[in-house]
Order: sequence, then C-alpha cells, then structure tokens
Amino acid sequence: MSWEFLLTSFIVVLLPGTGVIYTLAVGLGRGFRASVAAALGCTFGIVPAAVASILGLAALLHTSALMFQVLKYLGVLYLFYMAWSILRENGALDVSDNTAKAGMWRVAVRGTLLNVLNPKLSLFFLAFLPQFITPGAGDAALSLVGLAAAFMLMTFVVFVGYGACASLARDYMIRRPSVLRWFRHAFAGAFGFLGIKLASSE
Repeated sequence: MSWEFLLTSFIVVLLPGTGVIYTLAVGLGRGFRASVAAALGCTFGIVPAAVASILGLAALLHTSALMFQVLKYLGVLYLFYMAWSILRENGALDVSDNTAKAGMWRVAVRGTLLNVLNPKLSLFFLAFLPQFITPGAGDAALSLVGLAAAFMLMTFVVFVGYGACASLARDYMIRRPSVLRWFRHAFAGAFGFLGIKLASSE
C-alpha cells in the first residue's frame, strides 16, 4: 500500500460531503457517542460501493443509464428527506439527551443509506482503486479488497474526529437557540444543495 494511496485517500475523506455533513450534524445535535454511530454507519455504507467496484458491477452502473438514474433519484429523495429531518425540532439536530440504543441504531442506518443510495460512490471506487494496483502483482482482487478496507478505516477515523469536534460545540449551541436555528438551516441547506447537485449529475 503506497503513501500516494494513503495521502490521496486522506484528502478525499477530509473533503466535506454527505457523510461529513451528516456526522457533524449528529455530533452537534446528539453528542460524541451518536457521532460515532453516524461515522460507523457512513463507513458501512461504503461496503456496497467497494464490493460493486471490485466485482465490476460499477461498470454496469456506468453503462446502464436507467439503473444509474433510478439509484440517483432514490439518493436525491433521501438527501431531501435528510434536509427536512434536520429542520424538524426533534430531527437529526435534536439537542435532547435521549441517547437510547434504538436512537443510535437509527443514526447508523441513516448514515449507511446516505452512501448506499449514492451511485457516484461506486463509480468513484471503480475509477479510484485500480490506479493503485501494481500491474502483474499477484491477485488484483485481493489487493482491491485491502485498499477498500484501508479507505474505510480511514473514513471511520476521520469521521469520528469530525464528530468529536462537533460534539465539543454542542453545549455552546444548547445555550444559544438562535445559533442552533442557524445551524439547522445551514445543514438542511447543505443537504438540499447536495441533493440538487446529485440530481444534475449524469
């Protein structure tokens, strides 16, 4: 595993996307433990995309316009749903102390769905992972699995870091309802923008 792969992966994981925004929102609203559940869900949501790229299914997604469009608009609808959920008083940015296991489970499942319903993630892995395979070096599939596992581990660690930083600001937000309202609208707007951006993708 090359340092080029690790550095490139780190930059990709750091870039704000749906998973980062979701983990930050959960960290601000529910605290550190919930943000770990969000990070775990987002990381687990990478598995279908990684498996698809390794098995070559992402190539079919790339060539089948209908399949891509169906998955894309499911993802768009879910992003809009997340925007609406954040705007609700008891939604993803709820600052109550309710940290029941069922709530944590829902946080993780939502994070998983954010990545599962993003067809661009499979295409990203199809284009990204093969660049770091050495031609003629043993089993390519096994190497791809190792790269995907490293990418997922890095995603989890970085997202937990994002969640920890967000949870530190939670008490500040609880004491300032106007700031909380601003963050609700900002995160909802971010999810809405990502939904529009995904809808316009080809």
